[in-house]
Order: sequence, then C-alpha cells, then structure tokens
Amino acid sequence: MRWIACLTGLTALSVPMAGVAQDRPLPVIDMHLHAVPAASQGPPPLAMCTQQEFPPGDAARPWSEVFGEHIRKPLCQDPIWSPETDEELMRRTLTILERRNIIGVASGPAEMVRRWDEASPDRIIRGLSFNLGRDAIPPEALRRMHERGELEVFGEVGNQYAGIGPSDSIFDPYLAVAEEIDVPVAIHIGTGPPGAPYLGFSRYRARFHSPLLLEEALLRHPRLRVYVMHAGWPMLDDLLALMWTHPNVYVDVGVIVYALPRAGFYRYLQRIVEAGFGKRVMFGSDQMVWPETIERSIVTIEEAPFLSEDQKRDILYNNAARFLRLGEAEIAKHHGR
Repeated sequence: MRWIACLTGLTALSVPMAGVAQDRPLPVIDMHLHAVPAASQGPPPLAMCTQQEFPPGDAARPWSEVFGEHIRKPLCQDPIWSPETDEELMRRTLTILERRNIIGVASGPAEMVRRWDEASPDRIIRGLSFNLGRDAIPPEALRRMHERGELEVFGEVGNQYAGIGPSDSIFDPYLAVAEEIDVPVAIHIGTGPPGAPYLGFSRYRARFHSPLLLEEALLRHPRLRVYVMHAGWPMLDDLLALMWTHPNVYVDVGVIVYALPRAGFYRYLQRIVEAGFGKRVMFGSDQMVWPETIERSIVTIEEAPFLSEDQKRDILYNNAARFLRLGEAEIAKHHGR
C-alpha cells in the first residue's frame, strides 16, 4: 500500500539459510509484503511509530506539513526508521523473513519483485502492484505473466487511490482473466495514509473503505479467489455482511495490525473472529519501507489475549496456506519436515 505521495539498481542478495529444522520458528505467511524502492514513500529516512495515535490536523496548516513532521521528527520512543537504499531495504526485509521463517506475497514493480525473488526464492511469492489510474498493463498481460511464472498473486490492486471501485466495469476484464487462470486477487479496500486526499491522492475517498463495493464483482465472478486487504477497516459491519454473504472472501490484517493503537486493532479483529470468520483471516504486515514492522505485527497476533493458540496459527499460517492452495510437500517444507 502506497501511503505517502513522493516528495521528490538492486544487487543480488544471498540470505543465509536458517539453522537446522527443529530450531526454526513455526512458519508465517505474510500476505501483504512489498518489494518497493526505498524512496517509494518519500525521500528516506522516514519514521514509523507503531501502534500510536496520529497527530490531529489544524486547518491553519496544510496536512502535508503536519504529517511530514510526524514521519521525520517522530515523538515516539522507538520509531522504525526506513532504509536509505533499495539494497538495504531488501536486505533488512529478507533477513527478517529468514529469521522468522516467513514466506511473503510481495507486490511492487514487476522487475523489483523479480529481483527479490531471485535473492530469496524460498521466501517470496510473486505479486504485482497495480493501479488502473497509473498502470497501462492490459488484462491479457496477466495471463502471459502467469504462464512465465512471474505472477502468483494479482495485487496489491490499488485502484482505490484512483477513485475506482473493485466492481467498476473498467476493472472487470482483469478480474475475468484472474478468475480464468485461477490467480488470487489482493484488493486494497480500507485504510490509506491518514488524510490521503491532502497528500496527493486527490481521488481517494472515505466511502471506498466499504468492502460492500466488492459485491457485484464477486457475483459476476463466483470462482474468483479474492482477499480484502486491511480487512476493510474501519467498516466492520460492511465487512461482516460481505463475509457472511460471500463465503469465498478472505481478509488480511495489513497495516492496521501495527498502525492502529493495539486496543483498537484488537477490538476490530476480535469482532471478526467472534462472528465466526477466524478461518478466513490471514496475516499481512504491509511493511512498505519499514521492515521491522513485520516482527512487531507478528508479536501483536501472538499476544492477542482473545485468540487461542490454534486461532493464532490459523491467522499466521494455516488460513493462507489453504487460500493459496499449498500442497502437502510445500507445507511440510515450511515446517522443516
């Protein structure tokens, strides 16, 4: 998810293998990872204060100034600072994936995703960042990329930033191809940066947070594998109605797992689980340019007092393995068996 409007060559990386299998942590699938340039959120370094309130706006000052100060002069005690180079961003991220035994669905520019995959092929599932307001990729290109092994998940689809809903007819040909070739679709529905229309995303609207905007697309494409990124925050009732009506819809918890104060995130997740949808919630970090948010996000799930150990494993791995239709051999490999 692109949070901040920009204010202004990777080298191959060999990540050392983890220790013997029994020493590895239980596997995690991160359904919302980004392989992007270090400057994709603005000139680095930028700070991320996790699980903190964002500053209030003031009509006397442009929101871009207020928010800019927040990410350059953070007030929290333990900010995560973004890397200053593409190589450092890749290295720090892949090191965390290896240390925590994480497999990530990485979206971003196709060439950058390819380089990350080549650097750590056992850790990367190839996604594709896409926005109809920005990208000129025709629908049939998805089929060709998939045939070449370059596309395993279509997303993150960021049409929301262009003011285009997921059921808009202009997007329908892409969904038709994804359904036909059985490639999962990851759609940005929900939170962008606070004050997005005032940070350069002039077509971003709060009403596009509603997961119900996906409904007509689901009815037109009943075999589509799709997940709602950011769990459609904060439109909880809309999300629950969609999941009840369309049993094939999954969600990830990207960005809200670390950007919201923990109590607020826990209340949102708990309602989803208590409504009976715990088997369709998947872990996602949405780390963007802050690699260490991945581990902080995992800890937030691991420490959720309302989740059983089985429910935590479902969110961190099992649900995504089912959604992605991983085979027994691949699952065994992730567990070091």
